[in-house]
Amino acid sequence: MSLKKGVQLAANTELKMSLLGKVVLVTGASSGIGSATAVFLSKLGAQLSLTGRNVENLKKVCDECKESENSSTFYIPADLTKEADIEKIVKNTIDHYGKIDVLVNNAGILETGTIENTSLAQYDRLMNTNVRSIYYLTMLAVPHLIKSKGNIVNISSVNGIRSFPGVLAYNVSKAAVDQFTRCVALELAPKGVRVNCINPGVILTELQKRGGMTEEQYAAFLVRTKETHALGRPGEPDEVAATVAFLASDLASNITGVSVPVDGGRHAMCPR
Repeated sequence: MSLKKGVQLAANTELKMSLLGKVVLVTGASSGIGSATAVFLSKLGAQLSLTGRNVENLKKVCDECKESENSSTFYIPADLTKEADIEKIVKNTIDHYGKIDVLVNNAGILETGTIENTSLAQYDRLMNTNVRSIYYLTMLAVPHLIKSKGNIVNISSVNGIRSFPGVLAYNVSKAAVDQFTRCVALELAPKGVRVNCINPGVILTELQKRGGMTEEQYAAFLVRTKETHALGRPGEPDEVAATVAFLASDLASNITGVSVPVDGGRHAMCPR
């Protein structure tokens, strides 16, 4: 390849990776993968609509996103277990920006429990947050995504493609997200809308501690990643955010219905 063609290819790649002018709705944007994704996409010129329950954190994330040129940020405090809040998210985003180009379904919770001790209330809490909210928000966003020929990126988990004891309801919820992704991808492909999901392994966020781990348990859990992840370490939120950016961009124009592990190889392992 000539130098001229190489430079042209690099320029075209950068252009296709750009999200300049694209309206991106990110849930769970007040912390962890969601906040990292918001900041990462702001640097690509995205016009962001961010939602989460922690208003103080949302404001901080918005302020960080506003430091990027060619990006704007709008936030909507909301609880995704409430139908009225989900409706508000879509309405406010459309009222503010007039369109939605990308939906990033990131918000989710983790709780521990087995078939012997996971109550129906706990099961419902996980499924309502991790699956039902995604179902309804996607349903409401789809008409706008069809208009914009946009795309959806769901954040699932390695637990959706592999089985782990002690987090039964969480596993079931993430397997549902993977199946939801594939089904909706097939339904919307004829209308020009792509749908994909990302399956993170252990990522350095507050997810596990919010799910009930003590500081000591979490520290031991991270040490264990040296054995459970082929790359021998947990992942960083920015590594997931970069994959969101790729799937949301035109570089992924021929990709739909996939589950992409961003897990340091954990999905391929059988640690004993």
